[in-house]
Amino acid sequence: MKTFKLEARPRVELGKKAAKALRNEGLIPVVLNGGEIIEAGKNVKLAPGQKIVEIGNGKAMITTDLVVNNDAVRKLIYTPDIFAIELSFNGETKMAVLKEIQFHPVKDSILHIDLLEVTDKKPVVMEVPVQLEGHAEGVKAGGKLTLSMKKIKVKAPYTNIPERVVINVDNLGLGKTLQIGDLHFDGLELVNAKNAVVCAVQLTRAARGAAAAAAAGK
Repeated sequence: MKTFKLEARPRVELGKKAAKALRNEGLIPVVLNGGEIIEAGKNVKLAPGQKIVEIGNGKAMITTDLVVNNDAVRKLIYTPDIFAIELSFNGETKMAVLKEIQFHPVKDSILHIDLLEVTDKKPVVMEVPVQLEGHAEGVKAGGKLTLSMKKIKVKAPYTNIPERVVINVDNLGLGKTLQIGDLHFDGLELVNAKNAVVCAVQLTRAARGAAAAAAAGK
């Protein structure tokens, strides 16, 4: 994946009123999840913006509330590409990926961003764009190639996740589909349902007519 550098600063004033004031200044509230796991109730020294969130079974996670500039994230958000985010704050740098974005229901402006801290040791689930290559046999026979899933979910350490998964369709025949269960990529676990259709070669009216003519001529 490409790397996207993003500067942030700790967010110390929380709540809806504070968040609205930030947005009016062209800033976006951000939460960095996936931080250190500790024993619930343990007394630890927290950096600015950090808080402890209980996650059950006597465990808690340290998360960090941040703010980023709206203009700084536009090329991260409004793009089909995926990125590993080099996030700088509190004088340190952590690697993260986009987890969730909340948009305004009417204005479509960004209200909130959730990031997930990642390492090269721990697998993470991400949606990766699909790229089809080749010339399907079914298309040569008059069919139409359709892409049903523009992205598929993969699980791997972020360092192993590609910018896109490339699928060769040369052998895809007329009326045939390619499902998640038909695919394999080294180092990646595919998370979608195995019977989910990624792409297909559909029968067109012209292809049906040609097939019918060929059958009648026998």
